[in-house]
Amino acid sequence: MPDYVTMLRPETPTPGISRDPSASMPQDLVEQVRGRVQLLALFLIIGIAIDPLFYFVGWIISALSGRPSPEIHQRFGFQMVNLGMVAVSLAMRWAARSPRVSINRLIWLGLAWEIVICFLCALTTYWEEFVLTGALPSLTWVAAIVILFPMILPAPPRRMLAASIVAAAMSPLSLLLLDQFGMVQAAPNNYVQAAVSPAIAVVFAYLGARNVHGMGRALVAARELGSYRLEEKLGEGGMGEVWRARHRMLARPAAIKLIRSPVNGAVRAGVSEEMIRRFEREAQTTASLRSPHTVNVFDFGVSQDGSFYYVMELLDGLDANTLIRRFGPVPAERAVFLLLQMCHSLSEAESVGLVHRDIKPANIFVCRYGEDLDFVKVLDFGLVKALSMKTNGQAGLTRQDMVQGTPAFIAPEQILGKADIDGRADIYGTGCVAYWLLTGQLVFDAPSPTALLVDHVHTPPAPPSSRTDLPIPEALDRIVLECLEKDPARRPQSARELSRRLAEAVAPEAWTEVRAKSWWSTHELA
Repeated sequence: MPDYVTMLRPETPTPGISRDPSASMPQDLVEQVRGRVQLLALFLIIGIAIDPLFYFVGWIISALSGRPSPEIHQRFGFQMVNLGMVAVSLAMRWAARSPRVSINRLIWLGLAWEIVICFLCALTTYWEEFVLTGALPSLTWVAAIVILFPMILPAPPRRMLAASIVAAAMSPLSLLLLDQFGMVQAAPNNYVQAAVSPAIAVVFAYLGARNVHGMGRALVAARELGSYRLEEKLGEGGMGEVWRARHRMLARPAAIKLIRSPVNGAVRAGVSEEMIRRFEREAQTTASLRSPHTVNVFDFGVSQDGSFYYVMELLDGLDANTLIRRFGPVPAERAVFLLLQMCHSLSEAESVGLVHRDIKPANIFVCRYGEDLDFVKVLDFGLVKALSMKTNGQAGLTRQDMVQGTPAFIAPEQILGKADIDGRADIYGTGCVAYWLLTGQLVFDAPSPTALLVDHVHTPPAPPSSRTDLPIPEALDRIVLECLEKDPARRPQSARELSRRLAEAVAPEAWTEVRAKSWWSTHELA
């Protein structure tokens, strides 16, 4: 089966044997490192730059007044060190903001940054305190910095331990260098004080790194569904979530749809056998479809917390809802091109006795599929109804006392709760999608979902051509209105019939592969 990158985003590297210090952490949490590093760098820049700012302002005032202060000259060297820390933090903030710097490299740079900051901080603290007071301080900020960094950078505990030891050693090392160059006078107890608090901080840093890394690994384990590992949330709706995932052995990207259990807070034992059978039946019927325009289902199951999940192919593109909202209505020839592919998927579903029952723009995905552009995939057969269930003596897939579907795109017979719903309900939904593609508007503009349902049952729709400035052939206008007939008997009776009639609808100019490629390239999607 072909692999696909995530929706308009670059594909992440294949996990495996890696030197990436964050390889065992959840990817979305690791990505937050950039924000945390930027924030810490900003705090350090502001906190450290205040002292040099006041120093140079005082220097200017002193020079202008003609009364130079001896302290101004004494503190010049300290301020150069402070400016060095500001420069290093500015560079680190730039690295965190740059997409060219990978998370792996950013973490390594962060560990080096910790060491440099600890050295410069200890250097200026000992030097300035001794020059101004003649005594050495017992504490510096080194210990606090060593404890803080494991919370910022999700490096493995051993690597963080090594970096923390080196950073802590900067305190006695800076004191030794200052002593050797005659800038301070240090006694043995000063070296002990310089080493003890940073050494204790190393212990806390190691424990903190273990806790952070352990929680990350536990979260990774919690996000594993069968052979798949959840990597990044792609979307969220009323019934559940869609995640980017990857097969642990095959390294194949996939999309997993998690469907929350109807029982709030339910665990695996709280999911009824009837619910599991219904979910399995829906997943099996979807997986049995072979049209290239129906999304592939690789796997399905029930997680330990009672959530159902589908594992589907991960597509590169955008749904028809987003397409129109971002770029406006499409030309008639492109709408026909997309609708014909939808009909291919629905026709196969009809041939095996399945009704989708939730055809809407959000379930029509327009994607790059191999070398093909504007390739349509019909998603989410989650409300699918098998027409043969009653004849086989099996329970239906949905409760008869509930309206199933989306108010803006639902067929009148679904609203009225009729028992004999068939593929013509999907024809109505396809008409609503066609209306959206051609006009960028819903069939009915109503103030509430209830009013929408009433309009679908009773109100005749306006022709699409009356609600857009784009040219719509008369034949296509008529086909869309026939799809939106209240009486199913007056609509096209099958997806195959609708496909034939759409192909005969004369458009001003054919939608070609060249035009599709040009559109995708113009909008930087290809």
